[in-house]
Amino acid sequence: LGGDDFVNVNCYPDTWVWKDGFAQCTGTPTGVIRSSQTYTNFELVVQWKHLRSAGNSGVFIWGTEDSLKTLKRNQLPEGIEVQVLDHGYAERYEKQNKKKSDWFTTNGDVFPTRRAKMTPFPPVSANGSRSFPRKNLSKGVGEWNHYYIRCINGEVRLWVNGEEVSGGTGCEPRSG
Repeated sequence: LGGDDFVNVNCYPDTWVWKDGFAQCTGTPTGVIRSSQTYTNFELVVQWKHLRSAGNSGVFIWGTEDSLKTLKRNQLPEGIEVQVLDHGYAERYEKQNKKKSDWFTTNGDVFPTRRAKMTPFPPVSANGSRSFPRKNLSKGVGEWNHYYIRCINGEVRLWVNGEEVSGGTGCEPRSG
């Protein structure tokens, strides 16, 4: 997929740009691009790296049309998120809060957003809403990571740098 396969939802025109075959994001404002097609069952390979410490992004699976139509700037859609989070985010959280997070990791969480539903694969976050990775395989700032995401019949599975680590079943929505 390339730039012609995506539509800007709630970003500035230069927030997401395609350059030399790669999508690049400034991160300002927090926002969404979406595929120009609707998908139900698919496999997606994403190679990504953060250029600054504490980068925060995600791949949203099965975003609902209704949530995308009404999405305001700095909002995220209803669907399933595959977290793309740099280790510096956790380091900052731990420094500010004097404790390790029990509600996110930086190694490939998968979870429902807004009104979406999913039964996460274990291990799970303290509140039970996120599938935490079974292994910590994400690389740090400036290093390339490889995500293989498989979404079939309402089940999502994530492989990080070659190993399956997290996912969930019973996803609603399961098309978007």
